[in-house]
Parts: sequence; C-alpha cells; structure tokens
Amino acid sequence: MSSEGRPSSQQERSASEGERGSSGSSAPRKPSSFWKEVPLLVAIALILALTIKTFLLQAFSIPSDSMQETLRRGDRVLVDKLTPWFGSVPKRGEVVVFHDPDHWLQGESTPEPGPVQRALSFIGLMPSADEKDLIKRVIGVAGDIVECSGKGPVKVNGKALKEPYIYPGNTACSADAPGQFKITVPKGSIWVMGDHRQDSADSRYHQKSELGGAVPVKDVVGRAVVIAWPMAHWDTLTVPGTFDQPGIGAARAGGLTEGGPSHL
Repeated sequence: MSSEGRPSSQQERSASEGERGSSGSSAPRKPSSFWKEVPLLVAIALILALTIKTFLLQAFSIPSDSMQETLRRGDRVLVDKLTPWFGSVPKRGEVVVFHDPDHWLQGESTPEPGPVQRALSFIGLMPSADEKDLIKRVIGVAGDIVECSGKGPVKVNGKALKEPYIYPGNTACSADAPGQFKITVPKGSIWVMGDHRQDSADSRYHQKSELGGAVPVKDVVGRAVVIAWPMAHWDTLTVPGTFDQPGIGAARAGGLTEGGPSHL
C-alpha cells in the first residue's frame, strides 16, 4: 500500500521537535538565591515568635528570692499564656506570673535592660524585660477563706496545708502582724504567697492597699509550667497534692462577693 499523503514517523518527530524549538522556551530557570530568601525567612520567624509570645508561651526571669527553693533568682521559666484565652482561671497551688496589681513594686529599683535584651524580649526569645511582673503561688481563689495563725499551718477553708515547697527553715506563717490573718478572697481574685515565707512581700503585706492584698484574675499573665534555664534547674512546676484534699473547696458555695479581706 502507498504511503503518499501521510508523513512518516521520522517526519512527525522532526515536526514535533521543530514546534518545540520554535516556542522560544529558554534554559531551565535557576533557583532563587538563598540570600534573597533570607529576609522572608527572618520575617516568618519573627511573626511566629511574636505569635508564640502573645498567645502560647513566654519566658520570664526570676528577679528575687521570694520563691525559693522552688525558683531561684536568675531562673528562667516558661509561662503558659494559651489556656487563659479559653477561660481557664488560676487554681490553688499553681505558680503564676501577674502584673503588679496595686503598686507592690513601688519604690523598688529595677535594672534597665539593654537594647539587645529589649529587642529579644519583645519577640519572646529572651525573658521579659518588663520588670513590673511578679511570680507567686496561688493559695486561695475567689470565695476561699485563707488564714494563718502562730507558726502555721496555713489553712484554706479550714483545711491545713502541708507545704513541702516552703523554703527550709521557714515557718508557714510569719510572726509579724501581716503574717497573722484571716481573709475571704474577693470575687474575681486570687490570694498569693511566696514559697520563701520570711522573704516574700506577697498578698499578706498589702492587706491595707485598695485591693486588700488580693490579685485580680485579669492581671494574671499565665501559669509558670517549667523551669527552662539553667539546665541544671530544669523541672516542671506541678500543683502539690495538698490542694487536692477533699472538702477544701467547701466554703466557696456561699457568696463569692461577701466579706472581702478581713483581718484577725
């Protein structure tokens, strides 16, 4: 049979190659330069760091000895800022970071951070440069009756607390006037104390202030969950079992707004 009028296979291949050649396609595109991508990568990293700092975790530095031995001066802790966004409120026994509620730090000198620390703390890569934050342990929540008499123990709603976290050699209650008290924690507030009881200007020492020593829940930044630095001090910050004892929340059934702080 004649093959006239029909191109051969070789002619078809030549035509196809000619069409590809006439399309003006250039050589394979070179990959983008790494250095051109660096600004984009840095921008993405900064956005992620700011997002984590704002909504998830933030580093804080321990500025004093008020939480020894649990936390030591210079330790870096990571604070959970996520759960408060979902309505979580501080619970008894938690270690929390909070904004100065009632001029507790008034008159105290604070170190001036350098520009590098300010920049890195702004994006959450270093502990916060905001030295107006404090860290203490939650002893009572709204409606709780918290009391301290003699050398202790501290009682919450009539339940004595066994506090193994208290600094060795300290007593649960201080012998001075503020260390002997009986209060009802106001609505929307918490009562906080340092683990170094004889070296902590906590709720006890601000009972004559406008808020009566209580810390508004709205001022709580979040719960400290882990000691991240130095590595030798690495540890999780769990809630001691003494706050789980049966009946410790019994007094909260009656009016949460009644009483405010009252003193022995």
